[in-house]
Amino acid sequence: MNPGTVRENRITEGVIWKEMLRYAIPLMVGNLFQQFYNTVDSIVVGRFVGTNALAAVSSVMFVILMIIGFVMGLANGASVLMSQRYGARDAEGTQKTIHTAFTAMFFGGILIAVVGVLLSPAILRLIHTPAEVLPDATLYLRIYFLGGPVLILYNVGASMLQAVGDSRRPLRILITSCIFNIILDVLLVVVFSLGVAGVAIATLAAQALSAFLAIRALMSDDDIYRVDPRKLGIDVPTLRRIVRIGLPAGIQQTIISLSNMIVQGYVNGFGAAAVAGIGAYNKIDAFVIMPVMSLNLAATTFVGQNLGAGRQDRVKTTVKTVFGLGQVITITLSVILGFGCRYVLGLFTKDEQAVSYGLLYMSYLVPYYFILALFQNAAAIIRGAGETFVPMVILISGNCVFRILYLVIANHIAPTIDVTLACYPVTWVATGAAMLLFLWKGNWLRKFQREAQRQA
Repeated sequence: MNPGTVRENRITEGVIWKEMLRYAIPLMVGNLFQQFYNTVDSIVVGRFVGTNALAAVSSVMFVILMIIGFVMGLANGASVLMSQRYGARDAEGTQKTIHTAFTAMFFGGILIAVVGVLLSPAILRLIHTPAEVLPDATLYLRIYFLGGPVLILYNVGASMLQAVGDSRRPLRILITSCIFNIILDVLLVVVFSLGVAGVAIATLAAQALSAFLAIRALMSDDDIYRVDPRKLGIDVPTLRRIVRIGLPAGIQQTIISLSNMIVQGYVNGFGAAAVAGIGAYNKIDAFVIMPVMSLNLAATTFVGQNLGAGRQDRVKTTVKTVFGLGQVITITLSVILGFGCRYVLGLFTKDEQAVSYGLLYMSYLVPYYFILALFQNAAAIIRGAGETFVPMVILISGNCVFRILYLVIANHIAPTIDVTLACYPVTWVATGAAMLLFLWKGNWLRKFQREAQRQA
């Protein structure tokens, strides 16, 4: 294939449910491996270092998710624009998008690294991290922040590949980095006894390997999205569009993660066993949410490319397919988790008190996962049309503002662990109702149609 050509596009031409599975399954497997090597960090420190070490790694999770969420939001903006331009066969626009995204996000990663390293102790004290786990938590978080630039480069590279319909190479990259991370975890913690620092260094090294492989893949292709280091730079109009689409999603994820940090602050008040047990379940929780997130990436790409190609008939079929697959997968995993959670928690810790906290947390989440899947799928569909502001407002209002109000009022009345954990199902129901109503009204699609007519 000669440079500047476009491969056959199954996303805009094939049978939607088949192509969505073809696209989403590698994403699901890839995210499974990504989550697996994050989970191995917790298993290794929980089993070979101790409960306090597990609590240290667990206590920083929402801080890390806040950073990753912001990065993924901006990468999603670039991915939406990329999918629309690639779907429209716009070679020049595709080139501007990929090179602008890489350049801008790399410098953003450097900023995140500097600020994160400096503010890690203050952040952990702000969320009332137990004193016995604070030193290890600070060390782990600082090492993780140092990997900010490579974390961002990988996420941008993967999102660009996924935007053009390639979900297989990101999968192979994740499998490779997962194996590498697990080997380093065991080597640095079990053999060299580096403790929490060992798993943090292993994670940073695995992220660097992922970034290198993603960039190499994009530089080796002959399609119109090929990366050329000589073209790296910022096209201001393209950057504005990326920010306009991606910033709301980034802010949304940051603020929602901030609300989860506040929840973590309340949990920290119940001691290291609670932090360890609930943190361990959060790792399990990610495996249930992961297929939905993979479907969301597929939904955004399918909606974006089909709208860019003028195939609005396929958008409606995409919506039905995403909701159907999302519910089947989520309900199946919820049932499996309900029966097997105790055994999985036992992999993380031998502390029975920590396990009991994890099981309590599970009982508040499992019955409501189907609602979480519904509104997350709806938000991804809407973002595919370039409408990110309203989903941001809905998700921030429900999963952040309402959640914080609930925590403050409910814990003032009854400051118990049950009251704290109930904040999740309560806010999911409210958020789901608002998001599905906006999807049903269809303003997001009409807005895209009006903008497309103006540009024509």
